[in-house]
Amino acid sequence: MDDPDGTPVTSGPEQAPTLLASPGPTRTERDSLGEMEIPDFVLWGIHTARALENFPISRRAISNYPDLIRALALVKQAAARANRDLGVLSAEKADIIDKVCARIADGEWHDQFVVGVVQGGAGTSTNMNANEVIANAGLQMMGCGLGEYQALHPIDDVNRSQSTNDVYPTAIKLAMVFGLRRLLTEHALLIESFAAKSREFENVLKVGRTQLQDAVPMTLGQEFHGFATTLQEDSDRLGEVIPWLNEINLGATAIGTGITADPRYAEAVRRHLEELTGLPQETAPDLIEATADAGIFMTVSGTLKRAAVKLSKICNDLRLLSSGPQAGLGEISLPARQAGSSIMPGKVNPVIPEVVNQVAFAVIGADATVTAAAEGGQLQLNAFEPVIAHSILQSLFWMTNACRTLRVNCIDGIKANEARLAMQVESSVGVVTALTPYIGYAAAASLAHEALTSNASISQLVLDAGLMTPEQVAKVLRPERLSGLVPATSVITLPTPEDMA
Repeated sequence: MDDPDGTPVTSGPEQAPTLLASPGPTRTERDSLGEMEIPDFVLWGIHTARALENFPISRRAISNYPDLIRALALVKQAAARANRDLGVLSAEKADIIDKVCARIADGEWHDQFVVGVVQGGAGTSTNMNANEVIANAGLQMMGCGLGEYQALHPIDDVNRSQSTNDVYPTAIKLAMVFGLRRLLTEHALLIESFAAKSREFENVLKVGRTQLQDAVPMTLGQEFHGFATTLQEDSDRLGEVIPWLNEINLGATAIGTGITADPRYAEAVRRHLEELTGLPQETAPDLIEATADAGIFMTVSGTLKRAAVKLSKICNDLRLLSSGPQAGLGEISLPARQAGSSIMPGKVNPVIPEVVNQVAFAVIGADATVTAAAEGGQLQLNAFEPVIAHSILQSLFWMTNACRTLRVNCIDGIKANEARLAMQVESSVGVVTALTPYIGYAAAASLAHEALTSNASISQLVLDAGLMTPEQVAKVLRPERLSGLVPATSVITLPTPEDMA
């Protein structure tokens, strides 16, 4: 099934009153705090309404993360099937819940998930929003009116055998798996794009640089192959965290003791969730520890940060390599994507690497948030999982889009400025390093100094000094030898004083 791309749905100080005071008929709903009038055309109820009033913070609703809504639906669907199997929920109610959840997982009714992603209560508002939407959608399918919960209740039926404290962490883990798999797909395409450029540039010689100073020659293909290799390492690390996210605490209910749930429920719901998702699911061996611990989220976030930092470093390199085009390095040309200045005609900026850099900065900041939130948990529950979920899900979404735009709008269109590269190699003192085994370090250093002060080529200076024959110089300074693509195949002997006389 294709995941919806998601259209941001905002909630905030201006939005909540609008949602709660919409013109038209209302229905009265009650909770332990009293009564509220709910617009009679929405699927959410009083618990969602109170969250809209209480948390006008992020101006970003949970529906901004379709993976999370899909995950919540699958968890609720698995719970309904498990409760049916155990006989604690009628087959009729379980079937209605099952059908509603399947439609939500396919993308329906996502606009009804309106609570802000950053919320107090450890995710309770998110769980109740889901319970109410599922219940009211089910009531419509049953031919009942919205809010007629005696027929299908958000808590007694939809939330049967559950607590926010096991539903929410399971759902956000599942959402992260969806996001990671999508990121890995885009990451792989980006890796192949760099690999394709490495093949295209395999014979293009250039000057390597260390500490921004000229070093020994290499090929542009080797440089791009290095980009592909480092990204593959990150892809491997990202893939390794997925199995850890498949450990769930469903059946823990409030704090891990399983209160209100049948002892057989944990295994039954695990099995159904595995069937629904096609992903292996494992019940945590210690449900009390699993309900309180947020360690896996730090691992996911830290791995994402690593991938983002290394991608940002590559983008820094691309900006440097394309700098100029006249007064910079000018080794490669990036595709021109838009006019670069409101005042300087003809200026074109590296806008795609720049936006990827900014995504990396955001991921680094999100990781700091996740770390602080994980540490801030107390006793049997971490109340700060909502900001953890927001931070990681946003990072996954942004990184996926960053990989796509970097590939499509930049890497695939990069051109090598071969004439400039050849000129830089020819005039670079870095090539003297390749001659050092033949003429000795002292002679090489002297020639390097002379080349820098006279702008003469190293090869010509070697020939003028009679240190090597033209044939020898040509052989040693072949591109494939300079770049290490073809190693020396015989013993290199330094010249004797007699040879240099």
